[in-house]
Amino acid sequence: MNLREWALSQGIHPQTAYKWYRAGTLPVPARKVGQLILVGDLESRPSVSKSAVIYARVSSADQKSDLDRQVARVLTWATEHGYVIDRVVTEVGSALNGHRSKFLSLLKDSTVENILVEHRDRFCRFGVECIEAALEAQSRKLVVVDPAEVDDDLVRDVTELLTSLCARLYGHHAAADKAQRAIDAVCS
Repeated sequence: MNLREWALSQGIHPQTAYKWYRAGTLPVPARKVGQLILVGDLESRPSVSKSAVIYARVSSADQKSDLDRQVARVLTWATEHGYVIDRVVTEVGSALNGHRSKFLSLLKDSTVENILVEHRDRFCRFGVECIEAALEAQSRKLVVVDPAEVDDDLVRDVTELLTSLCARLYGHHAAADKAQRAIDAVCS
């Protein structure tokens, strides 16, 4: 668990726990992973550990603060499910095109066994099934931590298609908003 969660569960103010961590007087083992400080029994790992890479993406620079929150949520899920995180890859770029160098390097790197993403659309908008099949053919896996984004496949596909078309017509920044307004107009 992260330092803040641990502190609150112990009735300690998070800033006090952070001061203890910096001073080396924290009463539990802790280590820094990216921007997070993880606490607890770091030596006892689940018997079947799986190595993985976390991939987090946002569409624009003004959403950069969400990258750390994405990584934190995926990291928490990964440790609960027995994954050992080798590295964290973050990227700012649209999921509507294939010009994301970090995304492509993950696909090319055969040493990456598991790629963890929070939501399916953080990886890519279209063709996820094809990417999953290609990874599976290499005994690799794309793991979506929160698959319950949109339950209905048809609604999700129409939303992604409208977003893509709106991005071409209106630009990437207004695409999601215009697509949502179009869906709302059709459904009401």
